[in-house]
Amino acid sequence: MNYYLGLDIGSSSIKAALVEVESGKSLAVVQEPKEEMSMYAAKNGWAEQEPLNWWLHICNAITALKRQYNINKSQIKGIGISYQMHGLVLVDKKGNTLRKSIIWCDSRAVEIGDKAFAELGEDKCATQLLNSPANFTASKLKWVKENEPDIYNNTYKFMLPGDFIAYKFSNKINTTISGLSEGIFWNFRKDNVADFLLEHYGIDKALVPDIVETFGVQSTVDEKGEAESGIATGTPIFYRAGDQPNNALSLNVFNPGEVAATGGTSGVVYAVTQSLSVKENSRVNNFAHVNYQKGSSPRIGKLLCVNGAGIQYRWLLNNLAVSSYEEMNTLASEIPVGSDGVCLIPFGNGAERMLNNQQIGSRIVNLNLNNHHKGHICRAALEGIAFSFVYGMEIMTSDGIKPSVIRAGNDNLFRSEIFANTVATLIDQEIEIYNTTGAIGAARAANLHKGDFEAFGKVIMDNDHVTTFKPFKEKKLYLGAYNNWKKELELILNK
Repeated sequence: MNYYLGLDIGSSSIKAALVEVESGKSLAVVQEPKEEMSMYAAKNGWAEQEPLNWWLHICNAITALKRQYNINKSQIKGIGISYQMHGLVLVDKKGNTLRKSIIWCDSRAVEIGDKAFAELGEDKCATQLLNSPANFTASKLKWVKENEPDIYNNTYKFMLPGDFIAYKFSNKINTTISGLSEGIFWNFRKDNVADFLLEHYGIDKALVPDIVETFGVQSTVDEKGEAESGIATGTPIFYRAGDQPNNALSLNVFNPGEVAATGGTSGVVYAVTQSLSVKENSRVNNFAHVNYQKGSSPRIGKLLCVNGAGIQYRWLLNNLAVSSYEEMNTLASEIPVGSDGVCLIPFGNGAERMLNNQQIGSRIVNLNLNNHHKGHICRAALEGIAFSFVYGMEIMTSDGIKPSVIRAGNDNLFRSEIFANTVATLIDQEIEIYNTTGAIGAARAANLHKGDFEAFGKVIMDNDHVTTFKPFKEKKLYLGAYNNWKKELELILNK
């Protein structure tokens, strides 16, 4: 049997998956390290990781997969890579890293991006970059230039995390249009590297890696890559994408109107559009989706993040007198829609971009100490997080998204019927649930170098579909509860 290897490089762990080349069926997924990876934070708001640790954990994961499932290196026919978005890796001419990676959740470059947005002009950024430069990779590189000039002057190329892992396999440095766009290095109007932003930041264009297709032979494993990873020399790297575009791919989301939703610690709504028009560029990010092609009808992924999502429910699990999420869901199911007036505002995980970067915290309102108990709080939490997703969908709709289908992974929040039914009913849209992961999606995407997207989608539908939540016809109670919640949120926002 032959397999594709999928890698998902997160900030907490590395996941590696094997899928059968012919059927697309998943054989296994392993995680390294078993405990959460550490981050370095020399100052408040900073977050860095050592890129060589990612490589070490990938090599360990590959060894574990081969040993546990008795796979030899000749059976692995291709590699797909998914990675944490927006990170910055810098290497010298010998390919040695010059500093730790400044990763996605590091906020040191916020002011640099905001200043560039004001100086370049909102209209120019919106029409050409489809975003503010904000705290993305380009702004992080500018921070290095300003604050660590020796490191900047010794830099041969910058890379995103997935580019670095591909380089460690192959000794070839390259990137993709989708990757450049997530770093805000891509000019969508001219369909090339955003020279005007590089010039504004004083960044040498020679630092930009060569560009390869998202699907196709990007590079092949060399002898050093084989010696370290255990993957055979000559094995092609067929695919690479950031984690949110890859999550959408894993759920068969490629076309305008298709939406991928994620309900983990934070929540994400990722919608595909063919429009380059952006209205909500300060609250919604816009990137080249995995199937973006120069010179053809564009495929743009609009990404809206809800920071205060599953972290709220996890906090309740840790701090209420409950033993499991299942117990919380049971308690919540005994409470009527609207939680008897109790509202929970779930935004307690830092600044919320969709609320214009306000930090309003998490709040419980309308709690009656005589009548309400932990079941009301559990229900109000699930509803509050669901309402935040609906609020985000309203922003996406105002930005031109018309959802035709919503697909979600079978992760914590979407396992809750209360949560999924509330979202489906309020946005009047079916939500299809799939049991898949980013690593499995990346492994399957290695087969897309053949260009058969229809067969790719059929593999997901045949192997991964769990259930579909349909909107309730009677939605009056849900609308009333949502409007009450929104009223409480607006009181806070308008203070």
